[in-house]
Amino acid sequence: MTHQQGTGATVVTDIDIPFIRLVLIFFKVYLAMIPALILVGLVFAAIASISGGIFGFGAMMMGPTG
Repeated sequence: MTHQQGTGATVVTDIDIPFIRLVLIFFKVYLAMIPALILVGLVFAAIASISGGIFGFGAMMMGPTG
């Protein structure tokens, strides 16, 4: 690492992480992503349901009435 005096900036020139440890980091990120994706899916489903109820998008799928 190099620290430049007076600017407060730090430049990272190299990160030494073993491959197996990097795989474990990505695996943990993947596992943490699953609940987040489920939550985002539920939020989008709620928004679609509410907007479908307000604007009547579901009526188009039911076909002619009468």
